[in-house]
Amino acid sequence: MTQPQGQPGSAIDDIVPLNELQARLIAAYDWFEQSVLNWDNGVQLALITAAVIPALIFGPRLRALIVQSTSGFLKTGWPRRLINAAAMLMTPLALLAALTLFQVVLAALERPYALVNAATSLMTAWIVIRAVSLVIQSKFWSNIAFYIAWPIAVLDVFGLLVPVIAQMQALAIPLGVADDGSAIQLSLFDIVRTLVYFGVLFWLASLAGRAINTQLDRSEELSPAFKALISKVLGVVLPVTALLIALQMTGFNLATLAIFSGAVGIGVGLGLQKTVANFAAGFTLLADKSIKPGDAIEVDGTFGWVSEMQSRYVSIRTRDGTEMLIPNEHFIANGVINWSRSDRIVRLHAPFGVSYKTRDLRKVQEIALKAAASVARVVPDKEPTCNLMEFGDSSVNFELRFWIADPEAGLSNVRSEVYFALWEALHEEGIEIPFPQIDLHVKETPAVSAPA
Repeated sequence: MTQPQGQPGSAIDDIVPLNELQARLIAAYDWFEQSVLNWDNGVQLALITAAVIPALIFGPRLRALIVQSTSGFLKTGWPRRLINAAAMLMTPLALLAALTLFQVVLAALERPYALVNAATSLMTAWIVIRAVSLVIQSKFWSNIAFYIAWPIAVLDVFGLLVPVIAQMQALAIPLGVADDGSAIQLSLFDIVRTLVYFGVLFWLASLAGRAINTQLDRSEELSPAFKALISKVLGVVLPVTALLIALQMTGFNLATLAIFSGAVGIGVGLGLQKTVANFAAGFTLLADKSIKPGDAIEVDGTFGWVSEMQSRYVSIRTRDGTEMLIPNEHFIANGVINWSRSDRIVRLHAPFGVSYKTRDLRKVQEIALKAAASVARVVPDKEPTCNLMEFGDSSVNFELRFWIADPEAGLSNVRSEVYFALWEALHEEGIEIPFPQIDLHVKETPAVSAPA
């Protein structure tokens, strides 16, 4: 015989405990009705809503007052950032002031104010996070502050922070046993706490690194190569130091890092060979001063200036305005022509040829020397030379050699000026510059038979 649905002993009741579910729903509704739908909570919700009105009235006016009062001074720097942040937060601050006033009034009347207190705490946390993001002016760190500080504040306001931390501490990975026999574990809370500490310390290390680099750039006693070397060392030492300090602050035993040394070694050996090679080559280039910022170099036929030396690559600015990012290892393996390493005075070559009809080749040599000397960038202390190189197929070939002291100003342009001066001087003397040509001599032609 079929039993009614929901009666004791039915199969549905064994699968879905309807009576127990109904009892839980009734208990939840009673709690909601007694704890939420009551007069005290209604008053608090009304006060929270009413606090928005004075905030919207006085906030914009206070912001305009601050902007007008400080527009004539403190236009840059950290004080200006603080003033701008305060001006933009006037409306939230006015809302916080209204909520605080309502909380004080409720406390004086000995009425419950838990909801107003929660709203005040959440607004305080939001204002602090927003102020930090406005002052730092970094999208990355602003997101970090929002997605970490705000959830922590919300959990703390509703009393859930301690249970969440306990649950995160329970999720742990065993790493071994210490010397005293205690277990070494790595919990989720330790990981999150280490990341937070490292983020703050890394930001402080970045600020310190930028401050030191600014002072190095202002120093005129240090060479560009030494400045770049110090910058690279700081770029490695400061983040590593920040990580070690963060691990120590969380109580992490650094001896357990030996567990991961094998995996790191395999990763470096297999996947990071080029990265490590470029990193080591960068320190080598700076240590032996083979190239340094500002040098005029030539790599694979491309001429440019070293504008920046990073841990992985060297940035070269070409005359076309483009940036070439060449890995550091390329300079060690393939070499580079440095036009300004030890002596900025370098010699350039300008080959040319004259016609075989020219009788006085000594005069050609004299004209070429005067043409080179007439160019402003040619060094007058080192006399140019002009040598007869060969009797070519179409011309008598010379090579004009001259010296310049500013290779960073370009090589092709000064060579072009020398050629212009040489062309004009040769044409003034009536000396011909030939072009390649071939004389074809027909000794005999085949007989052509007459048509029949």
